Amino acid sequence: MSKNTLEEAHANISNLIYQAVLNPHFDRSMITQVCDASKQNGFAGLCTNLAYLPIARERLGSKSNTKLISVIAFPFGFIPTYNKLKEAEYAIEKGAEALDLVPNYFALKEGNIERFAEEINQISELGIPVRVIIDSNILFNLSKLSIAIDALIDAGAIGIQIGNGFGAPITKDQTNHVSKIVKNRCSIKTVGGIKTFDQAIELIAAGSTYIGTSFGFEIAQEQKKRE
Repeated sequence: MSKNTLEEAHANISNLIYQAVLNPHFDRSMITQVCDASKQNGFAGLCTNLAYLPIARERLGSKSNTKLISVIAFPFGFIPTYNKLKEAEYAIEKGAEALDLVPNYFALKEGNIERFAEEINQISELGIPVRVIIDSNILFNLSKLSIAIDALIDAGAIGIQIGNGFGAPITKDQTNHVSKIVKNRCSIKTVGGIKTFDQAIELIAAGSTYIGTSFGFEIAQEQKKRE
Protein backbone atom coordinates (compact mmCIF):
# COMPACT_ATOMS: atom_id res chain seq x y z
CA MET A 1 0.00 0.00 0.00
CA SER A 2 1.28 3.41 -0.91
CA LYS A 3 0.74 6.50 1.18
CA ASN A 4 -1.19 7.99 -1.74
CA THR A 5 -3.61 5.03 -1.81
CA LEU A 6 -4.46 5.43 1.86
CA GLU A 7 -4.85 9.18 1.45
CA GLU A 8 -7.19 8.59 -1.50
CA ALA A 9 -9.25 6.17 0.58
CA HIS A 10 -9.69 8.73 3.34
CA ALA A 11 -10.56 11.40 0.77
CA ASN A 12 -13.06 9.26 -1.17
CA ILE A 13 -13.29 5.53 -0.57
CA SER A 14 -15.53 5.13 -3.65
CA ASN A 15 -12.50 5.51 -5.90
CA LEU A 16 -11.15 2.22 -4.54
CA ILE A 17 -14.35 0.16 -4.43
CA TYR A 18 -15.26 -2.63 -6.84
CA GLN A 19 -18.96 -3.29 -6.35
CA ALA A 20 -19.88 -6.97 -6.67
CA VAL A 21 -23.04 -7.94 -8.58
CA LEU A 22 -22.83 -11.71 -8.26
CA ASN A 23 -25.99 -12.64 -6.37
CA PRO A 24 -27.66 -15.37 -8.49
CA HIS A 25 -31.13 -14.26 -7.36
CA PHE A 26 -30.98 -10.71 -8.77
CA ASP A 27 -33.51 -9.73 -11.42
CA ARG A 28 -33.03 -7.10 -14.15
CA SER A 29 -34.42 -4.30 -11.99
CA MET A 30 -31.99 -5.04 -9.16
CA ILE A 31 -29.02 -5.22 -11.53
CA THR A 32 -29.87 -1.87 -13.12
CA GLN A 33 -30.29 -0.25 -9.70
CA VAL A 34 -26.83 -1.40 -8.62
CA CYS A 35 -25.33 -0.20 -11.91
CA ASP A 36 -26.94 3.23 -11.54
CA ALA A 37 -25.83 3.57 -7.92
CA SER A 38 -22.28 2.46 -8.80
CA LYS A 39 -22.02 5.20 -11.43
CA GLN A 40 -23.48 7.80 -9.09
CA ASN A 41 -21.03 6.88 -6.33
CA GLY A 42 -18.09 6.85 -8.74
CA PHE A 43 -16.97 3.33 -7.88
CA ALA A 44 -13.75 2.18 -9.51
CA GLY A 45 -15.43 -0.88 -10.93
CA LEU A 46 -18.43 -3.17 -11.03
CA CYS A 47 -17.77 -6.89 -11.04
CA THR A 48 -20.41 -9.27 -12.37
CA ASN A 49 -20.96 -12.62 -14.04
CA LEU A 50 -21.41 -13.57 -17.68
CA ALA A 51 -25.20 -13.74 -17.41
CA TYR A 52 -25.53 -10.20 -16.05
CA LEU A 53 -22.78 -8.73 -18.21
CA PRO A 54 -24.90 -7.50 -21.17
CA ILE A 55 -27.40 -5.78 -18.84
CA ALA A 56 -24.61 -4.12 -16.87
CA ARG A 57 -22.80 -2.96 -20.02
CA GLU A 58 -25.96 -1.37 -21.39
CA ARG A 59 -26.78 0.31 -18.09
CA LEU A 60 -23.30 1.63 -17.34
CA GLY A 61 -22.99 2.98 -20.88
CA SER A 62 -19.85 3.35 -22.93
CA LYS A 63 -18.35 6.35 -21.12
CA SER A 64 -18.68 5.37 -17.48
CA ASN A 65 -15.70 5.84 -15.19
CA THR A 66 -16.89 2.71 -13.40
CA LYS A 67 -15.10 -0.13 -15.20
CA LEU A 68 -17.02 -3.29 -15.99
CA ILE A 69 -15.31 -6.50 -14.87
CA SER A 70 -16.42 -10.06 -15.55
CA VAL A 71 -15.53 -13.10 -13.46
CA ILE A 72 -14.18 -16.10 -15.36
CA ALA A 73 -14.67 -19.69 -14.13
CA PHE A 74 -15.99 -18.32 -10.85
CA PRO A 75 -15.92 -19.37 -8.07
CA PHE A 76 -13.78 -22.51 -8.16
CA GLY A 77 -12.18 -22.65 -11.62
CA PHE A 78 -13.06 -26.31 -12.21
CA ILE A 79 -13.34 -26.09 -16.00
CA PRO A 80 -10.78 -26.71 -18.77
CA THR A 81 -8.65 -23.86 -20.09
CA TYR A 82 -10.51 -24.05 -23.41
CA ASN A 83 -13.77 -23.22 -21.64
CA LYS A 84 -12.14 -20.40 -19.67
CA LEU A 85 -10.91 -18.91 -22.93
CA LYS A 86 -14.41 -19.11 -24.40
CA GLU A 87 -15.83 -17.40 -21.30
CA ALA A 88 -13.20 -14.69 -21.58
CA GLU A 89 -13.87 -14.16 -25.29
CA TYR A 90 -17.59 -13.92 -24.61
CA ALA A 91 -16.98 -11.41 -21.80
CA ILE A 92 -14.86 -9.22 -24.07
CA GLU A 93 -17.48 -9.43 -26.83
CA LYS A 94 -20.15 -8.26 -24.37
CA GLY A 95 -18.14 -5.27 -23.20
CA ALA A 96 -16.06 -6.36 -20.22
CA GLU A 97 -13.08 -4.08 -19.63
CA ALA A 98 -11.20 -6.47 -17.35
CA LEU A 99 -11.41 -10.08 -16.18
CA ASP A 100 -11.22 -11.63 -12.72
CA LEU A 101 -9.95 -15.14 -13.40
CA VAL A 102 -10.09 -18.20 -11.16
CA PRO A 103 -6.88 -20.08 -12.05
CA ASN A 104 -6.04 -23.77 -12.14
CA TYR A 105 -5.60 -24.55 -8.45
CA PHE A 106 -5.20 -28.26 -9.19
CA ALA A 107 -2.13 -27.59 -11.35
CA LEU A 108 -0.72 -25.37 -8.63
CA LYS A 109 -1.26 -27.97 -5.91
CA GLU A 110 0.30 -30.63 -8.11
CA GLY A 111 3.35 -28.43 -8.54
CA ASN A 112 2.71 -27.90 -12.26
CA ILE A 113 3.55 -24.19 -12.23
CA GLU A 114 4.03 -24.06 -16.00
CA ARG A 115 0.47 -25.23 -16.62
CA PHE A 116 -0.84 -22.86 -13.95
CA ALA A 117 0.96 -19.91 -15.55
CA GLU A 118 0.27 -20.83 -19.18
CA GLU A 119 -3.49 -20.66 -18.68
CA ILE A 120 -3.17 -17.19 -17.15
CA ASN A 121 -0.89 -16.11 -19.99
CA GLN A 122 -3.30 -17.32 -22.69
CA ILE A 123 -6.16 -15.33 -21.21
CA SER A 124 -3.96 -12.28 -20.58
CA GLU A 125 -3.05 -12.29 -24.27
CA LEU A 126 -6.69 -11.72 -25.26
CA GLY A 127 -6.01 -8.01 -24.82
CA ILE A 128 -7.71 -6.77 -21.65
CA PRO A 129 -6.41 -6.65 -18.06
CA VAL A 130 -6.60 -9.89 -16.08
CA ARG A 131 -6.70 -10.15 -12.29
CA VAL A 132 -6.13 -13.60 -10.80
CA ILE A 133 -8.27 -14.71 -7.87
CA ILE A 134 -6.24 -16.36 -5.13
CA ASP A 135 -8.21 -18.52 -2.68
CA SER A 136 -6.10 -17.25 0.16
CA ASN A 137 -7.90 -19.14 2.93
CA ILE A 138 -6.43 -22.28 1.34
CA LEU A 139 -3.19 -21.02 -0.16
CA PHE A 140 -2.02 -19.27 2.98
CA ASN A 141 -1.60 -22.74 4.45
CA LEU A 142 0.59 -23.81 1.55
CA SER A 143 4.18 -23.01 0.71
CA LYS A 144 3.07 -22.35 -2.87
CA LEU A 145 1.60 -18.88 -2.27
CA SER A 146 4.78 -17.00 -3.18
CA ILE A 147 5.37 -19.26 -6.18
CA ALA A 148 1.80 -18.68 -7.40
CA ILE A 149 2.08 -14.91 -7.08
CA ASP A 150 5.42 -14.79 -8.90
CA ALA A 151 4.05 -17.03 -11.65
CA LEU A 152 0.83 -15.08 -12.26
CA ILE A 153 2.68 -11.77 -12.42
CA ASP A 154 5.22 -13.21 -14.88
CA ALA A 155 2.30 -14.63 -16.92
CA GLY A 156 0.90 -11.15 -17.50
CA ALA A 157 -1.71 -10.61 -14.78
CA ILE A 158 -2.09 -6.97 -13.77
CA GLY A 159 -3.47 -7.76 -10.35
CA ILE A 160 -4.36 -10.26 -7.66
CA GLN A 161 -7.65 -10.72 -5.89
CA ILE A 162 -7.24 -12.30 -2.47
CA GLY A 163 -10.43 -13.97 -1.31
CA ASN A 164 -13.52 -14.96 -3.25
CA GLY A 165 -16.34 -14.22 -0.82
CA PHE A 166 -16.52 -17.80 0.43
CA GLY A 167 -15.25 -18.92 3.79
CA ALA A 168 -13.73 -16.74 6.48
CA PRO A 169 -13.16 -13.01 5.80
CA ILE A 170 -9.71 -11.96 4.64
CA THR A 171 -7.70 -10.38 7.43
CA LYS A 172 -5.32 -7.44 7.48
CA ASP A 173 -2.46 -9.86 8.27
CA GLN A 174 -3.24 -11.94 5.17
CA THR A 175 -3.42 -8.79 3.05
CA ASN A 176 -0.12 -7.55 4.44
CA HIS A 177 1.48 -10.92 3.79
CA VAL A 178 0.44 -10.82 0.13
CA SER A 179 1.57 -7.20 -0.17
CA LYS A 180 5.07 -8.15 1.01
CA ILE A 181 5.27 -10.86 -1.65
CA VAL A 182 3.88 -8.63 -4.40
CA LYS A 183 6.34 -5.79 -3.69
CA ASN A 184 4.33 -3.28 -5.73
CA ARG A 185 4.55 -5.41 -8.89
CA CYS A 186 0.76 -5.50 -9.35
CA SER A 187 -2.45 -4.28 -7.75
CA ILE A 188 -4.17 -6.13 -4.90
CA LYS A 189 -7.94 -6.38 -4.54
CA THR A 190 -9.16 -7.77 -1.23
CA VAL A 191 -12.54 -9.51 -1.13
CA GLY A 192 -14.52 -11.26 1.57
CA GLY A 193 -16.66 -10.04 4.45
CA ILE A 194 -15.90 -6.32 3.97
CA LYS A 195 -18.98 -4.45 5.16
CA THR A 196 -17.78 -1.29 6.92
CA PHE A 197 -15.62 1.74 6.21
CA ASP A 198 -13.23 0.88 9.04
CA GLN A 199 -12.71 -2.63 7.64
CA ALA A 200 -11.93 -1.20 4.21
CA ILE A 201 -9.46 1.33 5.59
CA GLU A 202 -7.74 -1.34 7.69
CA LEU A 203 -7.22 -3.54 4.62
CA ILE A 204 -6.00 -0.66 2.47
CA ALA A 205 -3.54 0.29 5.21
CA ALA A 206 -2.36 -3.34 5.20
CA GLY A 207 -1.58 -3.23 1.47
CA SER A 208 -4.79 -3.57 -0.51
CA THR A 209 -5.13 -1.37 -3.61
CA TYR A 210 -8.86 -1.98 -4.07
CA ILE A 211 -11.78 -3.33 -2.06
CA GLY A 212 -14.22 -5.81 -3.57
CA THR A 213 -17.56 -5.94 -1.78
CA SER A 214 -21.32 -6.23 -2.06
CA PHE A 215 -21.56 -3.45 0.53
CA GLY A 216 -20.01 -0.64 -1.48
CA PHE A 217 -22.96 1.70 -1.02
CA GLU A 218 -23.06 1.18 2.72
CA ILE A 219 -19.32 1.82 3.00
CA ALA A 220 -19.52 4.98 0.88
CA GLN A 221 -22.50 6.28 2.87
CA GLU A 222 -20.73 5.56 6.15
CA GLN A 223 -17.81 7.71 5.04
CA LYS A 224 -20.11 10.55 3.99
CA LYS A 225 -21.84 10.54 7.37
CA ARG A 226 -18.46 11.03 9.06
CA GLU A 227 -17.59 14.12 7.03
